[in-house]
Amino acid sequence: MKRALPILAVLVVLLAAIAVANPHFLEPAGFLAFLKRAAPLVILAAGQYFVIVSGEFDLSVGSLVTAEVVIAARLIDGEEPATWPVIALLIVIGLLVGLVNGVVTTKLRVPSFIVTLGMLLILSGAVFLWTGGAPRGALSEGFRTFGRGSLGPVPWSVLILLAMGAAAIWLMRADFGKTLMATGDNERAASLSGVRVDRAKIFAFMLSGLAAAVAAILLGGFAGVSAQVGQGLEFSAITAVVLGGVALGGGRGSVLAAMAGAFTLEALFTLLNLYGISGALEFTVQGVIIIAAVAAGAIRLPRKFTPRRGDAHAAS
Repeated sequence: MKRALPILAVLVVLLAAIAVANPHFLEPAGFLAFLKRAAPLVILAAGQYFVIVSGEFDLSVGSLVTAEVVIAARLIDGEEPATWPVIALLIVIGLLVGLVNGVVTTKLRVPSFIVTLGMLLILSGAVFLWTGGAPRGALSEGFRTFGRGSLGPVPWSVLILLAMGAAAIWLMRADFGKTLMATGDNERAASLSGVRVDRAKIFAFMLSGLAAAVAAILLGGFAGVSAQVGQGLEFSAITAVVLGGVALGGGRGSVLAAMAGAFTLEALFTLLNLYGISGALEFTVQGVIIIAAVAAGAIRLPRKFTPRRGDAHAAS
């Protein structure tokens, strides 16, 4: 909880600034609408956190979200009975993509940056080939309920967010979380200590794929079917995680802080929109945040001293 305090303080300041610009924001309906908009990104950030804290990256989640929404629309095609089987299929696809990313990264020793970048291109190309740039089909009302509907006054997306967030926090407090932290902090030392490093990383990638599948279900219901629905979400998720103070090298950071970082990023974009600042600036803001976070981490954690060759001879 202490690690999340700085980003939570920033979030409170941003929410207060939004409330000043829009007094209706703090009303229950306005605040729940904000949570509903933020839910997919927060869930993606939680999934991305597992991968990053293990010392890896997942650049495929944005294209996976797009692929899942396009697949859902094509298979459901407005037919209500197909809703639940397709939702189950989307979750399986998310887990399988994560499994492939994890296995290729750990067993074939290909850097995760390259593996997931390749997966991004594969999924993007497959979506374009299948749709020709114009998605076909339609989502059923039952499917769209998860993104637009509510249980009483509370949107389904907020309830799903709470469940996913609680599960992520529980996982990081369990033995798996300790294993993942040890893996990201020092993979060799963790392996020598008996930690099954490859299995932990594969599971982390699968959790990221699962998070992308859930985010796709929410975004499909909220934003509808589009070939660009997940565009840029991989960078937004990474930005949210580093904004929450999670070290890109792995081994340090809190999942609660990563999710708070996603809320903060969404609040920042909301504030920019309220003041009429171009949405195109969002990518600039994300770039600045990533560079600043990495630079700050490098300052806090300087490289270990490596003796020069002459010093080594002198010592001997």
